[in-house]
Amino acid sequence: MFLNQPGLHAQQGYEPLEALSLLETTVQGARFQSAVGVLEVIFYAPGVVRLHLQRAELPDYGLLVAEPQPVDVRVEAIVGGWKLCAGHSCLELRNNPLRLRWLHGQRQLLTSVSDRTILDQPRFPALASQPQRWWLALSLDSETSVYGLGDKFNALNRRGQLLTSWNEDATTVNAELSYKNIPFLWSPQGWGLFWHSTAKIAHGVGYAPWSHRSYIAQLEDPNLDLFLLAADTPAGLLRQYTHLTGRAPQPPRWSYGVWMSRAYYHTADEALEVVRTLRQRRIPCDVLLLDGRAWHKMETRFDFQWDPERYPDPAAFVAELRRLHIRLNLWEYPYISVKNPLFNELAARGYLLKNEAGEPYVHRWLPWPFSELYPHLMPSGIIDFTHPGAYAWYREQHKALHEIGVSVMKTDYGESIPADVVAANGDRGSRLHNVYALLYNRCVYEAAAQYGPDGALVWGRAGWIGSQRYPVQWGGDPQSDWEGLAASIRGGLSWGMSGGPYYSHDIGGFTATRPEPELYVRWAQAGVMASHTRFHGLGPREPWAFGEEAEEIVRTWLNWRYRLIPYLQACAAEAATSGLPVMRAMPLAFPGDPVAWQFEHQYMLGPSLLVAPVIRPGGRLRFYLPAGRWYDIWEKRWRQGPGFYEEERPLAHIPVFGREGAMLPLGPAVQHTDALASDLDIEEVWAFGEPNQHLPLVNGQHFIADKQWPWVKL
Repeated sequence: MFLNQPGLHAQQGYEPLEALSLLETTVQGARFQSAVGVLEVIFYAPGVVRLHLQRAELPDYGLLVAEPQPVDVRVEAIVGGWKLCAGHSCLELRNNPLRLRWLHGQRQLLTSVSDRTILDQPRFPALASQPQRWWLALSLDSETSVYGLGDKFNALNRRGQLLTSWNEDATTVNAELSYKNIPFLWSPQGWGLFWHSTAKIAHGVGYAPWSHRSYIAQLEDPNLDLFLLAADTPAGLLRQYTHLTGRAPQPPRWSYGVWMSRAYYHTADEALEVVRTLRQRRIPCDVLLLDGRAWHKMETRFDFQWDPERYPDPAAFVAELRRLHIRLNLWEYPYISVKNPLFNELAARGYLLKNEAGEPYVHRWLPWPFSELYPHLMPSGIIDFTHPGAYAWYREQHKALHEIGVSVMKTDYGESIPADVVAANGDRGSRLHNVYALLYNRCVYEAAAQYGPDGALVWGRAGWIGSQRYPVQWGGDPQSDWEGLAASIRGGLSWGMSGGPYYSHDIGGFTATRPEPELYVRWAQAGVMASHTRFHGLGPREPWAFGEEAEEIVRTWLNWRYRLIPYLQACAAEAATSGLPVMRAMPLAFPGDPVAWQFEHQYMLGPSLLVAPVIRPGGRLRFYLPAGRWYDIWEKRWRQGPGFYEEERPLAHIPVFGREGAMLPLGPAVQHTDALASDLDIEEVWAFGEPNQHLPLVNGQHFIADKQWPWVKL
């Protein structure tokens, strides 16, 4: 149980760690004896130090992909403790009471909690433990902003918030609950914290009911495994974190096209009619989704089988989509209904998670007898991805789908593992809960890599440490209103600041209320200016459902989307080597401009374009241009920054600015990516003033070095 009043830690059973004693120095650092075990301090690289105290042997889920780099570590005694340094970074550990100090160059980045009582006694311990829990308290000064922790939908600056790293089916984007929690946070001041764990972690980030001047973390894990990061820029911190946990591979080019979906296309004929209408109305599209309830028997889902009544010939259906240059995305989740005979077969093999008695755990979305009334919410078993046989079996089930031409799976759910289940590897649900999303998406990604006709990809909702290695992620089920749009943008930017480079949100919102045409257009404009673009929701989300004006404006933006594909490929190439996201929040893009950090809905799309979505009706918005000149690509004029602007934009466009000195490679406006040349297809390159930017190599070609394309100087 987490504490409601951290000041009462002694009454809650936490034992402060008062002192360490040096056992030995090592090649990478040192080992210290504490009252609860041996603390290892290991420099992974200059600017990256690991504090590791292991009290229990627990399953390793492969969250870390990097080995320690050889570094020259210096360990010296100082007054009351020790100082360990590598390169420009140093960690000081002092005793009685135990406290730490993290330095980079001449700058102090972090120090243990400084919150004291009226009698000048510490209100909290710097580091404390229970047998199954840990407590850490660090000092925050008043000007410290903090970012990260996954695709949270509230304010990007975590200062003042209490956030929990615990995956949830949030059902909307209206609260702190989120689908992709990443226990990695950082500050533009140059420090980062990464908790290497699968357990629940509460983060009080200057949370006033606890301490507005402190970061207080409570970890439900017997082991302590914490990385301290130091870098000169936020981009450097992301580079370090993604070096430790892995970087995203570049998605296939077709994934940058438009994804069209609604919940739900109920039959093959209905889905094909939508696709033919897209082509007839010249609305560009590459992917169609058959969502939950759309392609299988609901009461027996999920067994990878088509509903024969609605899809009598799945191969012919997929082939017809292919003929129309549409790839198919199918929905799945890792549950099997108790009404499906396969449930008993999988249970007999031990492929399902179990309860304490060793029987297959049955998940109920609703209490009995209501659970029997909704065909799509049947009581179900849960696939145990820790069982090697179950993992291989589940991966293999995708083969038949991919062999008939299915391109990608939408990996829905993955956030609902109960704390009391028991897995085949011996772990309990409390440790499996968060990492289950990683195992699930990894399995499906591997299936696409092995069997898929179009390259490795998933369309995933849940995530944990390392999930960026299995792109792409989307943002859940936003409410179909203006605040749903704003929260979706924040969620995408937050995911990007947590190591995830690719993101999409449901254009139009997911909930049943159909958005008004103005909101639909504004959402489409924001959705186009993301790494990936999908229309989705309960009910029609196709442009013609919102009137002629909305359809024409959205068509124009989708044409622009296809022109952006070479640029998005360049952004992906950069993400693969640096961990930088395609959508870059202002604190990440402009760490030296604190004024810019306050604008939490505008962002850089890659290095060249600043995007300011309209998030309220009427077209009026506020935006900020950092220092330098910015070219308005719609109004075709330069603006000077730094400057704050408040103005009204017509429905036809939102502000998109080219950064002076940057380049923008653009391809042709096509109806689908099959119409593009097999290699990098660039129609022209826009140069915003004199180019001073080098975009990454894409398919072996460098934009600034190769002069074969027409250049447009703006």
